[in-house]
Amino acid sequence: MKERILKNWTLTRALFLVMGTIIIVQSILSQQWFGVLFGSYFASMGLFSFGCAAGNCYGGSCAVDSEKASENANKNINFKN
Repeated sequence: MKERILKNWTLTRALFLVMGTIIIVQSILSQQWFGVLFGSYFASMGLFSFGCAAGNCYGGSCAVDSEKASENANKNINFKN
């Protein structure tokens, strides 16, 4: 857990943490308690590096096995004929 918090910081993680904290503070000041939950989710995403703050939503991190992809492509070609 310590490694996850202290390493691999990106601009996205920092923005999630800062914006989540701002939402929490603003929600407390205006007594909108649902906003505290909303802000806590984003702040924890930045702090603990999960969700899109970890970079899993983009960048081609979803690898596809080339053998399975070619098998699926061949099956699709056979169905069209």
